[in-house]
Amino acid sequence: MNTVLALAGVVIKELYRRKDFYVLFVLTAVITLLLGSVNFFGDPKIIRYLKDVVLLLIWISALVIAITTAARQIPSERENRTIFPLLAKPVSRGQVIVGKFAGCWLACGMVLAVFYLFFGIITGSREQHWPLLSYLQCVGLQWMMLGIVVSLVLLGSVIFTAPSSNATITFVVVVGILLLGRHLNQVALQHTEPLRSMVYTIYFLIPHL
Repeated sequence: MNTVLALAGVVIKELYRRKDFYVLFVLTAVITLLLGSVNFFGDPKIIRYLKDVVLLLIWISALVIAITTAARQIPSERENRTIFPLLAKPVSRGQVIVGKFAGCWLACGMVLAVFYLFFGIITGSREQHWPLLSYLQCVGLQWMMLGIVVSLVLLGSVIFTAPSSNATITFVVVVGILLLGRHLNQVALQHTEPLRSMVYTIYFLIPHL
Protein backbone atom coordinates (compact mmCIF):
# COMPACT_ATOMS: atom_id res chain seq x y z
CA MET A 1 0.00 0.00 0.00
CA ASN A 2 2.86 2.37 0.81
CA THR A 3 4.39 1.68 -2.60
CA VAL A 4 1.13 2.54 -4.37
CA LEU A 5 0.77 5.76 -2.38
CA ALA A 6 4.38 6.72 -3.14
CA LEU A 7 3.83 6.25 -6.88
CA ALA A 8 0.59 8.21 -6.67
CA GLY A 9 2.41 11.04 -4.90
CA VAL A 10 4.92 11.26 -7.73
CA VAL A 11 2.10 11.67 -10.25
CA ILE A 12 0.48 14.44 -8.20
CA LYS A 13 3.80 16.30 -7.86
CA GLU A 14 4.24 16.04 -11.62
CA LEU A 15 0.88 17.74 -12.12
CA TYR A 16 2.07 20.63 -9.93
CA ARG A 17 5.22 21.08 -12.03
CA ARG A 18 3.49 21.06 -15.40
CA LYS A 19 1.54 24.03 -16.75
CA ASP A 20 -1.51 22.18 -18.11
CA PHE A 21 -3.69 22.74 -15.07
CA TYR A 22 -2.66 26.38 -14.58
CA VAL A 23 -3.32 27.31 -18.22
CA LEU A 24 -6.74 25.66 -18.30
CA PHE A 25 -7.74 27.06 -14.92
CA VAL A 26 -6.72 30.62 -15.86
CA LEU A 27 -8.53 30.29 -19.20
CA THR A 28 -11.69 29.02 -17.51
CA ALA A 29 -11.47 31.72 -14.82
CA VAL A 30 -11.05 34.52 -17.36
CA ILE A 31 -13.99 33.30 -19.46
CA THR A 32 -16.12 32.89 -16.32
CA LEU A 33 -15.34 36.40 -15.09
CA LEU A 34 -15.98 37.92 -18.50
CA LEU A 35 -19.30 36.13 -18.90
CA GLY A 36 -20.28 36.97 -15.33
CA SER A 37 -19.64 40.66 -15.86
CA VAL A 38 -21.82 40.91 -18.97
CA ASN A 39 -25.58 41.37 -18.78
CA PHE A 40 -27.09 40.21 -22.08
CA PHE A 41 -30.29 42.05 -23.06
CA GLY A 42 -30.94 42.93 -19.41
CA ASP A 43 -32.29 39.42 -18.76
CA PRO A 44 -31.51 38.24 -15.22
CA LYS A 45 -32.22 34.61 -16.18
CA ILE A 46 -29.31 34.59 -18.64
CA ILE A 47 -27.07 33.47 -15.77
CA ARG A 48 -28.43 29.93 -16.23
CA TYR A 49 -27.06 29.74 -19.75
CA LEU A 50 -23.76 31.23 -18.67
CA LYS A 51 -23.48 28.56 -15.98
CA ASP A 52 -24.00 25.89 -18.64
CA VAL A 53 -21.13 27.35 -20.67
CA VAL A 54 -18.82 27.45 -17.66
CA LEU A 55 -19.71 23.89 -16.64
CA LEU A 56 -18.94 22.77 -20.18
CA LEU A 57 -15.52 24.42 -19.91
CA ILE A 58 -14.93 22.63 -16.60
CA TRP A 59 -15.85 19.28 -18.19
CA ILE A 60 -13.55 19.85 -21.15
CA SER A 61 -10.67 21.07 -18.97
CA ALA A 62 -10.95 18.14 -16.55
CA LEU A 63 -11.15 15.68 -19.44
CA VAL A 64 -8.07 17.14 -21.11
CA ILE A 65 -6.09 17.08 -17.86
CA ALA A 66 -7.12 13.48 -17.11
CA ILE A 67 -6.20 12.20 -20.58
CA THR A 68 -2.92 14.08 -20.97
CA THR A 69 -1.75 13.27 -17.43
CA ALA A 70 -2.47 9.56 -17.72
CA ALA A 71 -1.20 9.25 -21.31
CA ARG A 72 2.36 10.26 -20.47
CA GLN A 73 2.84 8.17 -17.33
CA ILE A 74 4.06 4.83 -18.67
CA PRO A 75 5.71 6.13 -21.90
CA SER A 76 7.74 8.69 -19.91
CA GLU A 77 8.91 5.93 -17.58
CA ARG A 78 10.03 3.90 -20.60
CA GLU A 79 11.77 6.82 -22.31
CA ASN A 80 13.64 7.87 -19.17
CA ARG A 81 14.39 4.20 -18.42
CA THR A 82 13.16 4.65 -14.86
CA ILE A 83 10.71 1.78 -15.23
CA PHE A 84 13.51 -0.81 -15.20
CA PRO A 85 15.09 0.04 -11.83
CA LEU A 86 11.58 0.53 -10.47
CA LEU A 87 10.58 -3.01 -11.46
CA ALA A 88 13.93 -4.34 -10.25
CA LYS A 89 12.93 -3.31 -6.75
CA PRO A 90 10.26 -5.29 -4.88
CA VAL A 91 7.57 -3.51 -6.89
CA SER A 92 5.27 -5.53 -9.09
CA ARG A 93 3.81 -4.42 -12.39
CA GLY A 94 0.38 -4.38 -10.82
CA GLN A 95 1.54 -1.97 -8.13
CA VAL A 96 2.99 0.34 -10.78
CA ILE A 97 -0.29 0.38 -12.73
CA VAL A 98 -2.40 0.86 -9.58
CA GLY A 99 -0.07 3.59 -8.33
CA LYS A 100 -0.23 5.44 -11.64
CA PHE A 101 -4.01 5.10 -11.72
CA ALA A 102 -4.40 6.29 -8.12
CA GLY A 103 -2.14 9.27 -8.75
CA CYS A 104 -3.95 10.34 -11.90
CA TRP A 105 -7.35 9.83 -10.30
CA LEU A 106 -6.47 11.76 -7.15
CA ALA A 107 -4.98 14.54 -9.28
CA CYS A 108 -8.25 14.74 -11.23
CA GLY A 109 -10.16 14.97 -7.96
CA MET A 110 -7.99 17.86 -6.79
CA VAL A 111 -8.45 19.63 -10.13
CA LEU A 112 -12.22 19.22 -9.95
CA ALA A 113 -12.28 20.54 -6.39
CA VAL A 114 -10.44 23.70 -7.45
CA PHE A 115 -12.62 24.25 -10.52
CA TYR A 116 -15.92 23.74 -8.70
CA LEU A 117 -14.81 25.81 -5.72
CA PHE A 118 -14.13 28.73 -8.05
CA PHE A 119 -17.39 28.11 -9.92
CA GLY A 120 -19.37 27.96 -6.67
CA ILE A 121 -17.87 31.19 -5.35
CA ILE A 122 -18.59 33.07 -8.57
CA THR A 123 -22.17 31.83 -9.03
CA GLY A 124 -22.97 32.04 -5.33
CA SER A 125 -21.85 35.65 -5.13
CA ARG A 126 -24.20 36.56 -7.99
CA GLU A 127 -27.23 34.43 -7.12
CA GLN A 128 -26.87 34.45 -3.31
CA HIS A 129 -27.59 30.72 -3.43
CA TRP A 130 -25.16 27.99 -2.39
CA PRO A 131 -26.31 24.48 -3.48
CA LEU A 132 -23.41 22.70 -1.83
CA LEU A 133 -24.96 19.23 -2.06
CA SER A 134 -25.53 19.65 -5.79
CA TYR A 135 -21.91 20.70 -6.28
CA LEU A 136 -20.66 17.76 -4.24
CA GLN A 137 -22.81 15.41 -6.30
CA CYS A 138 -21.45 16.90 -9.54
CA VAL A 139 -17.86 16.56 -8.34
CA GLY A 140 -18.38 12.98 -7.19
CA LEU A 141 -20.08 11.79 -10.36
CA GLN A 142 -17.60 13.52 -12.64
CA TRP A 143 -14.72 12.13 -10.59
CA MET A 144 -16.08 8.60 -11.05
CA MET A 145 -16.33 9.23 -14.80
CA LEU A 146 -12.74 10.47 -14.94
CA GLY A 147 -11.63 7.30 -13.17
CA ILE A 148 -12.98 5.28 -16.10
CA VAL A 149 -11.27 7.65 -18.56
CA VAL A 150 -7.94 7.29 -16.75
CA SER A 151 -8.31 3.50 -16.90
CA LEU A 152 -8.91 3.65 -20.65
CA VAL A 153 -5.85 5.86 -21.15
CA LEU A 154 -3.62 3.55 -19.12
CA LEU A 155 -4.90 0.63 -21.17
CA GLY A 156 -4.02 2.57 -24.30
CA SER A 157 -0.51 3.15 -22.95
CA VAL A 158 0.05 -0.59 -23.14
CA ILE A 159 -1.17 -0.75 -26.75
CA PHE A 160 0.11 2.54 -28.24
CA THR A 161 3.73 3.59 -27.89
CA ALA A 162 3.32 7.34 -28.49
CA PRO A 163 1.48 9.38 -25.83
CA SER A 164 0.09 11.71 -28.51
CA SER A 165 -1.64 8.90 -30.41
CA ASN A 166 -2.94 7.38 -27.19
CA ALA A 167 -4.35 10.71 -26.00
CA THR A 168 -5.92 11.51 -29.38
CA ILE A 169 -7.57 8.12 -29.82
CA THR A 170 -8.82 8.07 -26.23
CA PHE A 171 -10.23 11.59 -26.56
CA VAL A 172 -12.08 10.65 -29.77
CA VAL A 173 -13.44 7.47 -28.15
CA VAL A 174 -14.58 9.29 -25.00
CA VAL A 175 -16.28 12.07 -26.96
CA GLY A 176 -17.94 9.46 -29.18
CA ILE A 177 -19.24 7.60 -26.13
CA LEU A 178 -20.52 10.81 -24.55
CA LEU A 179 -22.32 11.89 -27.72
CA LEU A 180 -23.44 8.60 -29.29
CA GLY A 181 -23.12 5.86 -26.67
CA ARG A 182 -26.52 6.35 -25.08
CA HIS A 183 -28.27 6.22 -28.47
CA LEU A 184 -26.79 2.96 -29.75
CA ASN A 185 -29.71 0.89 -28.43
CA GLN A 186 -32.12 3.02 -30.45
CA VAL A 187 -29.88 2.72 -33.51
CA ALA A 188 -29.87 -1.07 -33.11
CA LEU A 189 -33.66 -1.20 -33.33
CA GLN A 190 -33.52 0.32 -36.80
CA HIS A 191 -31.36 -2.47 -38.21
CA THR A 192 -31.90 -6.13 -38.93
CA GLU A 193 -29.88 -9.11 -37.78
CA PRO A 194 -26.95 -9.66 -37.49
CA LEU A 195 -26.14 -5.93 -37.46
CA ARG A 196 -28.65 -5.35 -34.66
CA SER A 197 -26.89 -7.84 -32.38
CA MET A 198 -23.51 -6.31 -33.19
CA VAL A 199 -24.70 -2.81 -32.28
CA TYR A 200 -26.31 -4.11 -29.09
CA THR A 201 -23.06 -5.86 -28.17
CA ILE A 202 -21.14 -2.62 -28.56
CA TYR A 203 -23.82 -0.80 -26.55
CA PHE A 204 -23.45 -3.16 -23.58
CA LEU A 205 -19.65 -3.41 -23.77
CA ILE A 206 -18.72 0.27 -23.82
CA PRO A 207 -18.59 2.24 -20.57
CA HIS A 208 -21.48 4.70 -20.41
CA LEU A 209 -19.86 7.87 -19.16
